[in-house]
Amino acid sequence: MEKLVNDFSFGLFFWQAIIFVVLVLLLVKFAWKPIMTAITAREAGITDALAAAEAARKEMQNLQADNERILQEARATRDAMIKEAREIKDKMIVDAKTEAQVQGEKMIEQAKASIESEKNAAMAELKNQVSTLSVEIAEKILKNELSDAAAQTTLVEKMLNDVKLN
Repeated sequence: MEKLVNDFSFGLFFWQAIIFVVLVLLLVKFAWKPIMTAITAREAGITDALAAAEAARKEMQNLQADNERILQEARATRDAMIKEAREIKDKMIVDAKTEAQVQGEKMIEQAKASIESEKNAAMAELKNQVSTLSVEIAEKILKNELSDAAAQTTLVEKMLNDVKLN
């Protein structure tokens, strides 16, 4: 420290002070405006960037809200479509069951009618066969009984007695 105090030169100090003042004046005259302009431009750019970021954030919030709304609408539409499809499916099943039941009833009625007609035809055929068989049996019996004259006379008398009784 003693050396600093002893080495102090007023002339050196003076010239350094003048160089410093000249340098400051040159900086003020030539560099101060461009530096301040650059700082102001940078500040404006940062402010604009912050405003743009804020606007983008708000836009993103709006988009998210819109997306959420669209998703809700899509879900509602999907649910409505699924509900409608289920209703259509249930209606188709009910219609198919009803149609199958109607067709089944028609088939049962047709089968009953067919069975009844076949039964009637079988009964008619059976009656014809029984009557034919009865006639043949009666014919054979009458041939046997009427083969001799005494049997014919007895049969005629018996028939006459039956007629008088009734």
